[in-house]
Amino acid sequence: MLIVGGGVIGLSIAWKALDAGQQVLVFDRGEPGRGTSWDAAGMLAPAAEIGFEELDVYALGRESLSRWRSFAADLEAASGRPVDYRDDGTLLVADDRDAAEALRRHYEFQRSHGVPVEWLRAGEAQDIEPFLAPRLAGAVYSPEDHQVDNRKLVEALRAAVIKLGGQIHSNEAVQAVHTHPSRPAVVLASGETVETDQVVLSAGVWSTGVDGLEPAPLPIRPVKGQMMQLQMERPFGLKHVVRGPGAYLAPKSDGRLVVGATTEEMGFDQRVTAGGLYGLLEHAWEIVPGILELEVESTWAGLRPASQDHAPLIGPIAPGVYTATGHYRHGILLAPVTAEEAVTELVRGEPSGHLEAFRPGRFVR
Repeated sequence: MLIVGGGVIGLSIAWKALDAGQQVLVFDRGEPGRGTSWDAAGMLAPAAEIGFEELDVYALGRESLSRWRSFAADLEAASGRPVDYRDDGTLLVADDRDAAEALRRHYEFQRSHGVPVEWLRAGEAQDIEPFLAPRLAGAVYSPEDHQVDNRKLVEALRAAVIKLGGQIHSNEAVQAVHTHPSRPAVVLASGETVETDQVVLSAGVWSTGVDGLEPAPLPIRPVKGQMMQLQMERPFGLKHVVRGPGAYLAPKSDGRLVVGATTEEMGFDQRVTAGGLYGLLEHAWEIVPGILELEVESTWAGLRPASQDHAPLIGPIAPGVYTATGHYRHGILLAPVTAEEAVTELVRGEPSGHLEAFRPGRFVR
């Protein structure tokens, strides 16, 4: 099996395929795990992110979250590395009356679909997370929304793949795919052709640049997200993920505090702008005022791989070629269910009911 793309999805599929007895090659155009997966915040939040028109994605997210604890434990055992899986829960907060009305509508929509959430007054929210602003207009507590350290996660996945005998090739861009039912191949940017038994295209936003797919390239576009990382110092010690109208804050066990993220249709532009960072800080300060005294360690702009309907594309796309890409904001959350169900399909030939709503063919007329 040859996997194009060494992000969280590609590496998760590689690990699960190796565990199923497959031989695996991974090719990444850069450093595996250091692209979109490295730039994320590691939130496992299907309840917080449920959308009015994204119920299929929510159902897949709930299924994946149910697998995350065992996925994390098995990965730590296989790699010998921690992934910092945390089940503290998430707080969604409103900083003014308009935001509270929007949050109330979202809360009622969550409840109508059986999402386990609780409406809180400002004081009740502060009892759970003392570093919240004291005059919030409302809050929702989502106990089943968890988080993981995404950077530790991709390092653990990479270590597990290598320990199980997988080969990872860095800075080896795949330029094209030659489809074939039993012996597909890829063409590297160097001109070398590598044959295999199955090709899995999991290159995120770069999936659309791989030639040889008919009738058209995958309908994936980049959505820019500017972010920053602060360093927590005592007495400041945010414990829960906090999500407000214009920013979220995700604290990590090593003291990092990830603040994000803008949503910009800017193509492959990864510039960090003053306006983007100003907006993030302003929104984050409104809900967690104590961040203003924290040191800024780094800033960056990541590229989320988004399909036309913001749902992933998982399944066969050509003879000998399978894809798992377009996870948009949900790549870390959906890694367990994507990898496990994709490997079941690829190795055992058993179609997965969990993936039926996400077949790439839904975009082909």
